[in-house]
Amino acid sequence: MSAYDDLKVSLKQKPRVWGVTGVAGFIGSHLLEELLKLDQKVVGLDNFATGYQKNLDEVKSLVGEKAWQNFKFIEGDITNPDDCQRFAKEAEVVLHQGALGSVPRSIENPYETNRVNVSGTLNVFDACRNNNIKRVVYASSSSIYGDHPGLPKKEDLLGKPLSPYAVSKLVNEIYAEVYALNYGLETTGLRYFNVFGPRQDPTGAYAAVIPIWASSFIKGQDIFINGTGETSRDFCYVKNVVQANLLAATTTDQAAINQAYNVALNNRVSLTELFELIKKALLPNFPELKNKSPEYREFRAGDIMHSQADISKIQSLLRYEPTHTVSEGLAEAISWYSQNVV
Repeated sequence: MSAYDDLKVSLKQKPRVWGVTGVAGFIGSHLLEELLKLDQKVVGLDNFATGYQKNLDEVKSLVGEKAWQNFKFIEGDITNPDDCQRFAKEAEVVLHQGALGSVPRSIENPYETNRVNVSGTLNVFDACRNNNIKRVVYASSSSIYGDHPGLPKKEDLLGKPLSPYAVSKLVNEIYAEVYALNYGLETTGLRYFNVFGPRQDPTGAYAAVIPIWASSFIKGQDIFINGTGETSRDFCYVKNVVQANLLAATTTDQAAINQAYNVALNNRVSLTELFELIKKALLPNFPELKNKSPEYREFRAGDIMHSQADISKIQSLLRYEPTHTVSEGLAEAISWYSQNVV
């Protein structure tokens, strides 16, 4: 059995109380789903800025009424210190996912990105400190590698940030180090690389590429590629991210704590390849897409050409083993979009 299989057995035998910020969001709702399926108690915090009640409703339908009774929801905002204190009083370990994502959004509104991602995370860290929570796992980002040209990305080699979003995530990691040093708060940062999966919102100006394209394919809309199509990313299915969070939250290896880790597959897929993979996954139910082609437009400001993660550190220290390849993750995600895009 894998380390994650062992952990799931252990958690069922000895449940904990987990705090999840951003619990109504894409990743947060998947963490909630897995934890409730493992008979854990969960307290969640969300203000529905980018999360949705429908995500919580879907989790409830998937886990059943009995497991749902182990969930307590607090409608609140991480930028409000009182809400964070109220949330932290309920939890033993915290998975901090609440944030304002998107590089383009941060370029358009750097102040709001800083207010939510920096001040909000500081509030969460401080609430955990004040309530004697031992460990916080928080969402960092591959964007902090900035203009460093090396591939694959290694945790100790950073470049200059290219967006306010990247700055906010870098500051989160610095604050985590400071809280570990001064207050003994155990922190682990997870640098997500292009996470995708069911419940990822395809609407809005700042939606990620896979849900946008899946929705556009299904609706028969035009699909746009920014740049030549050679841009590549290390796409990571959300169940791999859930595994990384739970392993980081429970490790007893002192060398593995107060670290930052890449969470990905160490695999690059170009946008042109991604287009074809999504089309292939949809063709059985949408044969009219056979001759569909993308339209190309200018490269997006703040983006980088290529991103790929070295995952040897998280494999070694946390015994992370991805369970889903890009194709396997797309099969599950596309099935969900086929049923839910209207």
